[in-house]
Amino acid sequence: MTERLGELATLHANEVEPRVHDHHDLAGGDEPIVEYKPSEELGSLQQNIRPTVSDVPSEEVCDTLRKVPDKLPWSALLVAVVELCERFAYYGLSGPFQNYIQNPYKGPGVPGALGMGQSSATGLASFFQFWCYLTPILGAIVADQYLGRYKTIVAFSLVYMLGLVILFCTSLPVAIENGAALGGLVAAMIVIGLGTGGIKANIAPLIADQIKAKKPWVKMLKSGEKVIVDPALTVQRVYMIFYLCINVGSLSATATTELELHIDFWAAYLLPLCMFVAGFGVLIFGRKNYVVKPPKGSVILHAFKALWIGLINKGNMNAAKASYQAEHGGRHRIDWDDRFVEELKRALVACKVFVCFPIYWACDQQLLTNFVSQAATMETHGVPNDLMQNIVPLTIIIFIPVCDRLIYPLLRRMRIPFKPVSRITMGFLSAAAAMAYAAIIQHLIYSAPPCFDAPRKCPASQGGALPNRIHVAAQTPAYLLIGFSEIFASITGLEYAYTKAPVTMKSFVMALYLLTIAFGAALSIALSPTARDPDLVWMYTGLAAACFLAGVGFWLLFHRYNATEEAMNALEIEEQPSTYGDEKSGAIESESPVSTHGSEKAPQVAHVS
Repeated sequence: MTERLGELATLHANEVEPRVHDHHDLAGGDEPIVEYKPSEELGSLQQNIRPTVSDVPSEEVCDTLRKVPDKLPWSALLVAVVELCERFAYYGLSGPFQNYIQNPYKGPGVPGALGMGQSSATGLASFFQFWCYLTPILGAIVADQYLGRYKTIVAFSLVYMLGLVILFCTSLPVAIENGAALGGLVAAMIVIGLGTGGIKANIAPLIADQIKAKKPWVKMLKSGEKVIVDPALTVQRVYMIFYLCINVGSLSATATTELELHIDFWAAYLLPLCMFVAGFGVLIFGRKNYVVKPPKGSVILHAFKALWIGLINKGNMNAAKASYQAEHGGRHRIDWDDRFVEELKRALVACKVFVCFPIYWACDQQLLTNFVSQAATMETHGVPNDLMQNIVPLTIIIFIPVCDRLIYPLLRRMRIPFKPVSRITMGFLSAAAAMAYAAIIQHLIYSAPPCFDAPRKCPASQGGALPNRIHVAAQTPAYLLIGFSEIFASITGLEYAYTKAPVTMKSFVMALYLLTIAFGAALSIALSPTARDPDLVWMYTGLAAACFLAGVGFWLLFHRYNATEEAMNALEIEEQPSTYGDEKSGAIESESPVSTHGSEKAPQVAHVS
């Protein structure tokens, strides 16, 4: 007994003490770890012993104890602030695009610059989104193979700033009046899209990289309840906070649309430029706080080689393993270990799940394009028509904390599983409901005077100054439904892309997820010829039907992955990480002084009594 207590005391001093004292919290957890108070009856030997430590919780323990997320380190907040500033710039500049492109300069009713009409505006705005979510592939390759995530974000941020400067300069009145606005807009779209692609592929994996704990462990709350701290729930929480910051940033459209209406477009584009510079400052000055993982060399090329070996072996991915090649006298040179292939197989699950997302994103895209145009045909009573889209981020900002602190914990307490595939399905169905409601509103617009199915285009509109007589507030439920859909589908997509990706390919798999947004934008471009009166009811109806069928099909195809969720996540938290590329690249994880909690030396299960 004395020998056992001595072992535990040594283990506590070396392993558990750093966990209890060095952990830094920013976003908050369920409750803090309780400091151990030694029992006087056990004598002085136990004075040095606080928790006892064992292996990862057994399946029986996991079924018995409630699971909770861990606390988040300071570095995660810094990354979230950087993303907030970048999204402030992105949504601040894209919010006025529909009016900027669609309406004529100094025309009646709503602001404008280029006067290209609704179809052209929808097509060009959709192209911008397509380009912004195509370029993350390049950003991921640069990060995973050459520069690492942090340096890639810095480099592409400079490109982004150049695009913002171009947009600001060509939106000045002198540039618009001299015909430079269209060329400047296209150039700015290309440069900004390149910059945002390099950031988007890497900022989401970077924030999850700040979470050091990879294995579940047990702690006791102040209430006396023992709970399991689950890394999967911690990732879920960090992406909810990340998405919350995205939507706080997206409220910039409130300011830029007001500036567009009351001053001019140059003022609307100056504000995003200033905010992006501020975010870049946070990125640079906080560099010593980040957990930065180095690139792994030719990991993406080797992944494609492994996939090719699996393909030519009739889909047998095990053929890409070194052990398989050695056993079967293989003719392929294998530069990775067997674990890398297992990680790659898990990534393929994520890629299959992403297949249905383009239809969802085509619906989500409507809030930045055709919803704005729809509002322009309604009575706004002095409110900018492109202001209504801000209902979506407000919905997300309000309901993310409700889900994180109330709904999801309540479901866990009641032992009701609400796993990723279920959440994504719910998001699809919510988006389908939003499109169906938009179709109903469009029908009501076409039924209202003075112009009925030709809003602002009949003589009774007094040259386009009078909209149809239906209040713009009628749009609100559609925006609310889109907001709910993003909480369930979009956030979970980010979570799935990170947790299912191999350690060495986080940015690349995240880029593949973002690529589905590009495909959704491409669908919107294909639909843009139908975005005209009097066909809009059928366009919204078609989107609603497509998204509903996609949601049902998604559930039928992938609901079985809910049952294997923990097993897939466990691959990353096994004792030995993949050795792929370590010897060749000399890759050593750079750990900043944020938190030692959950590092390789930390215990996996601590019973704190």
